[in-house]
Amino acid sequence: MASSSPVRHAWRVLLGLLLVTGVLFGINALGVYVFKDSNGEAASSWSPELALDLQGGTQIVLSAETEDGAAPSTEQLDQAAAIIRQRVDASGVAEADITTEGGQNIVVQIPGEADAQTRERIQSSAQLEFRPVLYTTAATNEFVGEDGNSTPYPSPDPGLNSTPTAEPTDASDLSWVTDKLAAEFQAYDCANPDNNAAKAPKDQPLIACSADGTAKYILGPAELDGTAITDASAGRDPKSGAWLVQLTMNGDGADAFGKVSTRLNQNRIDGLTPRDQFAFVLDGNVISAPRMNGQILDGKPSISGSFTQETATTLADQLKFGALPLSFTVQSSDTISATLGTQQLQIGLIAGLIGLALVAIYSLIVYRALGSVIIASIAVMAILTYIIICILAWRIGFRLSLAGVAGLIVSIGFTADSFIVYFERIRDELRDGKSITSAVEDGWGRAKRTIYISKSINILAALVLYILADATVKGFAFTLGLTTLIDVFIFVIFTHPVMQLLARTRFFGGGHKLSGLDPEALGAVYRSRSQYREVTTASAGRGAKNARSRGEADRRQTIAERKRAEALAGDKPTNAGSEGDA
Repeated sequence: MASSSPVRHAWRVLLGLLLVTGVLFGINALGVYVFKDSNGEAASSWSPELALDLQGGTQIVLSAETEDGAAPSTEQLDQAAAIIRQRVDASGVAEADITTEGGQNIVVQIPGEADAQTRERIQSSAQLEFRPVLYTTAATNEFVGEDGNSTPYPSPDPGLNSTPTAEPTDASDLSWVTDKLAAEFQAYDCANPDNNAAKAPKDQPLIACSADGTAKYILGPAELDGTAITDASAGRDPKSGAWLVQLTMNGDGADAFGKVSTRLNQNRIDGLTPRDQFAFVLDGNVISAPRMNGQILDGKPSISGSFTQETATTLADQLKFGALPLSFTVQSSDTISATLGTQQLQIGLIAGLIGLALVAIYSLIVYRALGSVIIASIAVMAILTYIIICILAWRIGFRLSLAGVAGLIVSIGFTADSFIVYFERIRDELRDGKSITSAVEDGWGRAKRTIYISKSINILAALVLYILADATVKGFAFTLGLTTLIDVFIFVIFTHPVMQLLARTRFFGGGHKLSGLDPEALGAVYRSRSQYREVTTASAGRGAKNARSRGEADRRQTIAERKRAEALAGDKPTNAGSEGDA
């Protein structure tokens, strides 16, 4: 005999669930065995990534510095903390804890060990300046003397002229190079950490070195800074394939850069090398000094250099989110142990297992064999939740915190509640006298509306909590919202199809006493729409055992059902053994 339409539908849905599960495991397998991270290690794992409170991690304390040595304002610290958080989030690190401390420091706590790129994102001020190149040479502060030996250039004579002999006409004018500046340039040692060009005045020329320490420059006054940038992204040069950072400037920045590019392009035409170069100076280091090959009037220049994908992306994120309002020095950088540790994680897991056990026991006691469907649904949900968390750890850097574990535990009760609502609706339909197969379908129609509304409220609450709550609570809100969505998914593509199949088995469909779907035990009012069950009195045996169920059935009758029952009773002859007229 061919299977009925509900049966075929149920098997198709369950097959779809199997395919979805296989795809999820396949995606994570690609991250484990195929894709690699920047360190050459597997991009994903078969176990969830743990947050700072469970795994431990890296703590970096940044101490703020101001030009006048005064204490930074609260607004400056808060702004710097917000920018650092944006940078950390852009690196894919989740569950990071960034706070201000003592009105002077910013404390950054990152789960696990912070890689070099992440440290660079955090520690770099990202003070970007656009300065024209006046002179450049190799990064040396020595010359070969008459004896053939290398001799360091002497310190500049304080009496050397430090004022331009002529008023500079623009930032590329060589009049900026005074005798004192030229002598300082010769003696300038790029390897000396005390030489910090980041604090030089923007309206004066400066001496700076390339980021790799191979060249040094005399640069004119800054003509633009990072505030002109509205967006930055990493990409490849379509011709050379090299990595570069593409910038997008605001209106004022585009106009100013257009004028600068016109001047430098003319210097190129006139052969005034290196005054046709434009230096991108980040935190006092020249990260790129390209030659201007034409006018750039659209406000979309690009920074080229010896970039990799990681370094280009890091720089783009730094520039996109803006420069820090303060300069910072790394006061300390330490690896910290887990604040709660594996012991607390074990306690959380034990609590979750106890919750699952209690739900299982309750389900089996109240719903008998039907409770096994609840247990199976929760098991399927647990598998899907686990693999999705593993994938999210790979794709968006999600890390499981103790608050997230609490969200998973709470979701057990919410999940069981959905199934209980469904089963109670099925039982209500059985009490109305419907067959088990009809009760399953009609109960599904009634239950899903209630469950959808309930879960929508749960998801809304999780969203509000995630947006407004502190970072320590976000993990709870995230896992609660995630499991709620998975709960609805399991309810639709597993629980209901399984019930459709079980309703057609002899054990469940026949209403076995241990199935949890026994119409007699539930107190069915009638066997069909046209034949109401006769209510008889019995003092012993099965009738006495089900007396309580009959009472409940009577109470559940609608007015129409009562009138119909009275009419049917009025048509029957009254016997001595009957209960009398209604």
